Amino acid sequence: MLGQAIGKNGVILAVFALCTAGILAGTYQLTKGRIVESEKRAQQQALFEVVPAHHHDNDMLADVIPVPPNSLQQLGLSQPADIHLALQNGELVAAVIPATAPDGYSGAIRMIVGVNANGTIAGVRILAHNETPGLGDKVDIRKSNWVMSFNGKSLTNPSAQGWSVKKDGGSFDQFTGATITPRAVVSKVHDVLNFFQTHQAAIVAASTVDPHE
Repeated sequence: MLGQAIGKNGVILAVFALCTAGILAGTYQLTKGRIVESEKRAQQQALFEVVPAHHHDNDMLADVIPVPPNSLQQLGLSQPADIHLALQNGELVAAVIPATAPDGYSGAIRMIVGVNANGTIAGVRILAHNETPGLGDKVDIRKSNWVMSFNGKSLTNPSAQGWSVKKDGGSFDQFTGATITPRAVVSKVHDVLNFFQTHQAAIVAASTVDPHE
């Protein structure tokens, strides 16, 4: 009798587990499209925050070039991605470069970094993160203006030693009770600037068009 009861309970648990898995899988499939579309809209909004519409006259969503495959690791990217180009009268105004800091406190921090043609930062926006509410989430522009501190910075302003948080002897503020998150973002933004410096000529060449064509 005991064996039959255990067997019956095992079958019930197995059926319950299968039903639960089915519900979760179905829910994921139903929401997957909405999640992707929501992320796309957030990225589009961030693009125009980094390079406002009055600073370019092209379709920045359509004018893209791929990140060189050998640079994916430098930018923290695990799969192919595009660089969005902002142009004015056919000349490069800024390149908006995707990047991911893998070493946030609670995991990867996805971002875009706008770099002006002269090598200064146009803006930084965080696209996705899992940082602690009230602490590490201050990297999000909706929570604080911390990312605005990157505006106008370059590889020489501050110097290489300054590209870290103040706790590490650098120029950028950390958050009270949360140093790991801003440290990760500062490091990755610096990586993006180094990437742009290395590939600047190629990016400019790829973006140059004749506005009269």
